[in-house]
Amino acid sequence: MSSSMGSGMFPGQQPAGPHPVGGPGQPGLLPGGGAPGNRVQGPNTLVDDLEASFEACFASLVSQDYVNGTDQEEIRTGVDQCIQKFLDVARQTECFFLQKRLQLSVQKPEQVVKERKELLVQKHLSKLHHWQQVLEDVSVQHRKPSDLPPPGPLAFLEQASASLPPAPLKQT
Repeated sequence: MSSSMGSGMFPGQQPAGPHPVGGPGQPGLLPGGGAPGNRVQGPNTLVDDLEASFEACFASLVSQDYVNGTDQEEIRTGVDQCIQKFLDVARQTECFFLQKRLQLSVQKPEQVVKERKELLVQKHLSKLHHWQQVLEDVSVQHRKPSDLPPPGPLAFLEQASASLPPAPLKQT
């Protein structure tokens, strides 16, 4: 395996060439170049390709050629091709991140453990906040018992009778 994180390749995946990340064999992820007419001249990056294919998906859906077109099969084929290209580039981008993640886990395993610990802490903190809110809601409800009917099957009658004036006493 290559010790450089910039290679973006693992042995056996694709033939290694003299070109760096962003070269013709495998576009890089981060800007180091762009398509002609973009901000920087040079080879496309995965981000540029992903953005361009995403824009092409929308363009194909709102294009006047497709809106005014009469051949539904041609329209469907064009849209399907744009979406398929977007999905392919998205898979390449995901693969790039997974490769970098694998390299990071091999080169710095303590970083992976640290990230897992942080995720667990965040998960427990969110649960803690949730239960604190539940306890706070329960304590607020106990402070205002007049807002809630008392528990039990006769709760409605008990609440209604509490609002009636007292009955006059009979003398015998």
